[in-house]
Amino acid sequence: MMSLIKLIDLPDLGDDRGGLVAIESNQSVPFEVKRLYYIFNTTDRPRGFHAHIELKQLAICLKGSCRFILDDGKSKEEILLDTPLQGLYIDGVVWREMHDFSEDCVLLVLASEHFSEADYIRDYQDFLKAVQNENRI
Repeated sequence: MMSLIKLIDLPDLGDDRGGLVAIESNQSVPFEVKRLYYIFNTTDRPRGFHAHIELKQLAICLKGSCRFILDDGKSKEEILLDTPLQGLYIDGVVWREMHDFSEDCVLLVLASEHFSEADYIRDYQDFLKAVQNENRI
């Protein structure tokens, strides 16, 4: 797996009454959470198609499933998220696409920063240039 991406097992605190996962900044999530959002009702439309410059994210599929395609400028990797007990941690300049949302998919994303359009790279060629420049340093 790319060094800027990893699957994180979330603490399963459930018992015979049902499932429970506690998510805490700088504990189960490797950064301070400043923003969260969730995606739902997105069955036939891929999403993402961008990278971030500074933002760290943890994506958790609370219900259903979806497939991520992640690209660090050198290699691509596909990851299926289909359990609320794991989160996909993405750090650094990584192009991300989300595909194949199940009908019941609810994807929660925790972010290290508040929304800033300046942190987005929305053009794939600009992303490749940014990765090349980052590797020269």
